[in-house]
Amino acid sequence: MAFISSGYNPDKPMEGRITDIGPRHFEEFYPPVIKKNKGQWDYHEIVKPGVLKHVGLSGDVVYTVRVGGARLMSVSHIREICAIADKHCGGHLRFTTRNNIEFMVETEAALDALVADLESRKFAGGSNKFPIGGTGACVSNIVHTQGYAHCHTPATDASGPVKAVMDDMFEYFQSMTLPAMVRISLACCLNMCGAVHCSDIGIVGIHRKPPIVEHDRLDNICEIPLAVSACPTGAIKPSKVEIDGKKVNSVAVNASRCMYCGNCYTMCPAMPLASGEGDGIVLMVGGKVSNRISMPKFSKVVVAYIPNEPPRWPTLTKMIKHIVEVYAANAKKYERLGEWAERIGWEKFFELCDLEFTHHCIDDFRDPAYYTWRQSTQFKFTKHIEA
Repeated sequence: MAFISSGYNPDKPMEGRITDIGPRHFEEFYPPVIKKNKGQWDYHEIVKPGVLKHVGLSGDVVYTVRVGGARLMSVSHIREICAIADKHCGGHLRFTTRNNIEFMVETEAALDALVADLESRKFAGGSNKFPIGGTGACVSNIVHTQGYAHCHTPATDASGPVKAVMDDMFEYFQSMTLPAMVRISLACCLNMCGAVHCSDIGIVGIHRKPPIVEHDRLDNICEIPLAVSACPTGAIKPSKVEIDGKKVNSVAVNASRCMYCGNCYTMCPAMPLASGEGDGIVLMVGGKVSNRISMPKFSKVVVAYIPNEPPRWPTLTKMIKHIVEVYAANAKKYERLGEWAERIGWEKFFELCDLEFTHHCIDDFRDPAYYTWRQSTQFKFTKHIEA
């Protein structure tokens, strides 16, 4: 047998096997104090916006300074981040799921020196390279997808709208004045790899026109059965068309059934979906992952279409800031945006936020109600508890 003749011994399967072919084990990269106290933390508190304090059962203390980062960074910027970690944190740092960067130190003196260093670093235009914030009842950094930089089916950009929105929300990033945390996410198309379905505010790029079928090259570069099967609504079927007196294999699109998802273009580059006139943004509100106070929620459509307006997306940023300000003025403490909207009623939410309710805003997603009673750990059995 080939694998035996090559030296493999079935009686000793690990003999001579190279196993360290991936990244090093994550525990090798813990700061010593984190490794020592892992799973043994007593409590934590937010000292001030952007600064957390963790205290272990051993009495050890760790101060974490969170600064805003970006999904796309230059090599020089990353080198500067590493230099800061080498200078203050023993070479250790970590990135959060929302593209924030966290530096950890163990004493107040080290904390003061780190904060002073971070605040002193400016871009040529005067803005902070490493703005401190993103903790507690704030607008944290926006998690987003690739957009025009890399995604093959974007209906809007990602980095552009995110930069514009965060510029308007910056005061809420560096303070903790909101009733609760506000998480904003962006997905540049309906694949929604940006977690917009479960964020307080979701920005979603949408197409509004069916794909253009390039009949002259479709059969040469696409597997027609794959393009047909890729459509979730069955809007695509095989077809034959005549080009220059010659019949060629192609597909036909039923525009009335198309949901503009872009799956067909993923399988067949001869079915482009992007349109300068049709593409734009949908604004969603009210989602959350947290199980606190109420169960996790899906976000709901509140603005069915906002045009793409690069480079600063003024309509989008104005709407988001207005929603956040109305929420901040009316919600109770600890109440997430969706919880506030449900308490006052979505009709009142639309009125207070000056949003127009259209038929596109009707929430017809009822699927979970059909196959389960609950989707939350808030449903608790009590037979094991003594009266």
